[in-house]
Amino acid sequence: MVYELLTFGLFALVTIASSLGVVLVRDVWHSALLLGVALLSVAVHYVMLQAEFLAAMQVLVYVGGVLILITFAVMLTRQATTDEQNEEVTDV
Repeated sequence: MVYELLTFGLFALVTIASSLGVVLVRDVWHSALLLGVALLSVAVHYVMLQAEFLAAMQVLVYVGGVLILITFAVMLTRQATTDEQNEEVTDV
């Protein structure tokens, strides 16, 4: 009983901290990674509630699907840094 309470408290803190990090972090890439941590910790909460199917769907659909799409969108829409822009101008 004590271990379950400690585990719940730990993952509750992880969920809250990573959710706040998603909102407060300025870098989009780090925000997407923190979103993955938040979604995985929610899956742990489902396992603790003995809802293994919901935990598996959380991991497969949200972490495996949505987060990968967000990652691809971040990678494809990322702006070039000033060094890369300077190299492109000098190459022309």
